Amino acid sequence: MAQAALQDPPSSVTVHAKSRVLELKWPDGTVHRLPFELMRIYSPSAEVRGHGPGPGILQTGKREVEITALAPIGNYAVQPTFSDGHETGIFSWEYLYYLGSHEDKLWQEYEQRLAEAGVDRDAPMRPVLGQSHGHH
Repeated sequence: MAQAALQDPPSSVTVHAKSRVLELKWPDGTVHRLPFELMRIYSPSAEVRGHGPGPGILQTGKREVEITALAPIGNYAVQPTFSDGHETGIFSWEYLYYLGSHEDKLWQEYEQRLAEAGVDRDAPMRPVLGQSHGHH
């Protein structure tokens, strides 16, 4: 039984450092150009996803983030190292295809979450650990 749910690996993966996009060419002819920022915001790591239901931790200040390394995980995923030190997200081909196919919708959801939280896209991330020092 073949696992039809698994996305075939892309025929090529290119990290464009200057334009900050990960370009994926798929066997079906589709080409996705995923902004690093989008990948970082929607990283599948527990740190970003949160534990349990809900959207996880809202990521901000990632517009300038870069991918400094990209490690293959078997033949089903890649694990990027981002310039902000984040490196625990394992992106399956299936998930990358999903991000590429739904990019517009995902940006809209992100903008909506920013608006609901009342934070700016470029706001620095608040430290998660330790006490926050007063809200004015």
